[in-house]
Amino acid sequence: MGPLLDSFWRAVGYCLMPRIIALSLLPLILITLVAAGGAHFYWAAAVAWTQAQLEGANWLQLLWGWLHHFGVDNLPVMLAPLLVLMLAIPIIVIVCVLVVAVLMAPSIVSLVAQRRFEQLERKRGGTLFISVLWSLGSTLAAILALVLSMPLWLVPPLVLVLPPLIWGWLTYRVMAFDALAEHASKPERQEIFKRHRLSLLAIGILTGLLGAAPGIVWASGVVFAAAFFVLVPVAIWIYTLVFAFSSLWFTHYCLAALQRLREQGGDAGARAVPAPPVIATSAPPALAAPPSSGPQLP
Repeated sequence: MGPLLDSFWRAVGYCLMPRIIALSLLPLILITLVAAGGAHFYWAAAVAWTQAQLEGANWLQLLWGWLHHFGVDNLPVMLAPLLVLMLAIPIIVIVCVLVVAVLMAPSIVSLVAQRRFEQLERKRGGTLFISVLWSLGSTLAAILALVLSMPLWLVPPLVLVLPPLIWGWLTYRVMAFDALAEHASKPERQEIFKRHRLSLLAIGILTGLLGAAPGIVWASGVVFAAAFFVLVPVAIWIYTLVFAFSSLWFTHYCLAALQRLREQGGDAGARAVPAPPVIATSAPPALAAPPSSGPQLP
C-alpha cells in the first residue's frame, strides 16, 4: 500500500507543475486553431452543402410543408449550421485529444525520469511499433471481454463491477507499458506486471472512474445549452488533466517498482545459478627420495 499511496501523492504534486498544466491546456489551443482554420476554409461550403441536402431530400419535404402551415419557414437555413457544428465538434475534439495524449505520455515519462530516476538505466524494451501493437491488442481484448460479459450485466451487482474491471485492466495494460517502454527490458516489464498486477489494476480502475468526471461536465453543457461553450472546454481540460494524472501515477509507480527490482537482483529474467560444488582434492604424497648412489660408509 505504501508505494501505491506514495506514487499517488507524487502524481498529485506533479499536476500542479506549470509544465503539466501547459500540457493539459494544449488540446484547447489545438482545438481552437483547428476549428478556426476549418471555419475559414470549409465553413461556408459545408453549410451550403448541408442546406442543399436538407432542401433536396424528398422525405423531408412533407415535414417542411407541414411546418410552413405553422409559420415556420426557412428551417433548413437554421438547421444547416447547427448540424455542421454537431458533426464537426466531436470529430475535432476526439482527434485533438488523441494527438495530445500520444504526445503527452512520453513527455510525462521523460519529466519523471529526469527529476526522480535520473540514474535509472534505459534498456528500451518497447519501441513505438510494439507499443501501438500492444495498445491495439489490449483494446481488442477489452472490447471482446465487454461483449462476452454483457449477459452477466443483467445480474445487478455485476453491472457495477465488470465494466470498471475491464476498463481498469485496459488502462493499466496500456499506460504501464508506456511508462516502462523506455527504461525496462522485456523480462523486467513482464516481472513487474506479474508482481504488481493487483496494484496496477487498482490504479487503472480509480483513474478510469476519474475519467467519468468530464462526461458529467459535458452532459451538463448539453443540458444547459446557454453554458455549452463554457462547460465543454472545461470538460476537455479536465479530461486532459485526468489523463496527465493517470500517466503520472503509473509512471511514478512503475519506475519505482523497476528501481526496486534492479536493486533486488538486476534483470528479472536472470535467476541466480548456484555455483557447482568444489570437490576438494588432496595433494599427492611426496615421493620418497631415491637412495644415494655414492659409496657406502662402513
